[in-house]
Amino acid sequence: MADIGSTLPRRQVGRYLRDLRQGAGLTIAELARRIERGATTVQRLETGAADRIRLWDIEAICRVCGADETTIDALKGLAQQGNSKSWWHQYGDLIPLKFDVYMGLEAGARKLTSFQELVPGLLQTPEYARTLTRLAHPAEPDSEIARRVELRGRRQIMLTKKNDPVLFDVVLDESVLHRVIGSRRIMEAQLRHLADIGTRANIGIRILPFGTGVPLGDLTGPFTILDFDGSMSAAPIEPPVVYAEGYTGAMYFDDLALIERYRGAHLGLGRVALGEQESRQLLREKAREFAR
Repeated sequence: MADIGSTLPRRQVGRYLRDLRQGAGLTIAELARRIERGATTVQRLETGAADRIRLWDIEAICRVCGADETTIDALKGLAQQGNSKSWWHQYGDLIPLKFDVYMGLEAGARKLTSFQELVPGLLQTPEYARTLTRLAHPAEPDSEIARRVELRGRRQIMLTKKNDPVLFDVVLDESVLHRVIGSRRIMEAQLRHLADIGTRANIGIRILPFGTGVPLGDLTGPFTILDFDGSMSAAPIEPPVVYAEGYTGAMYFDDLALIERYRGAHLGLGRVALGEQESRQLLREKAREFAR
C-alpha cells in the first residue's frame, strides 16, 4: 500500500489553511510575514507539499486567521497524521469528534462515485438527517444537533448550484427504501426527494434490487470514490481518494490499485442495478406506500 499518511492528511490540512487565509483576507506573503516564515513555506503547506508539517506553523496560522479551538486542534491532529506512516480514521484524541474530516475532501471534489446502504448526506432531507444525527449523538444538546443538520444542508449546495455542480453517481442498496428512519412521513418525503433530485443532469441514482443477491460475491460496505480536477488524467494534479465508511471510523485510500478495485466494484454493482428511470419509478412507488 502507498504511504497514504504522506498525502491525504497533508492535502486536508492544506485545504483548510488556504480557506482560513482567504477567509481572513490575507495573501500568502502577508500571512508568511505575520508568522515569521517564508512565503514558500506557507505555499507548500497549503498545497500539501511540505516534507514535514510543524505543529507550531499550523497553530500560528490558525491564530492569525482567527480559527476556533476545535479547528486548531483538528488541524494539528491531521498534521500529526500527515507526519506518520499510515492514515486511519482511528484518531483517538488527535482530532475532535466535532470535526468532520471527510467534509474537507468532499468540498474539493469534482465527482463522487458511491455505493450506500443509507441515503448519503448530500441527498438527505432535513428530517431524515436530524433523525440519524440524534441517534448517532444521543447526549448532545438540540443546538448541536441543529448545527450538524444545518451544516449537512449547506453541503448539498455543491450538487444544486447553477455553475459547475459536482457530479454524483450513486448506487443505493434497496434496503434504503425499506429501512424506516424516523417515521413513515419522513420516509415518504425522503424517497420523493431522491426521485426528484435524481432528474438533475449531474446526479445519477440507481437502486440495487434485493433480487440481485450479492453480485460481487462479497459485501463491500459503503464507499465513495472522490475525483478532483485533473485526477482522472495521466498525470493527476490531485489524486483520487476512496473513503470507506465503518461504524467505528473510516479508512481513506489513495493507492491506485485499491482505487481501481473500488471503481470495478461500482461498475459491477451498476451493471445489475436498475436504470435511473426505473429507480425513480420504484422510489415514487415506495413513497406512495409510506403515504398510506
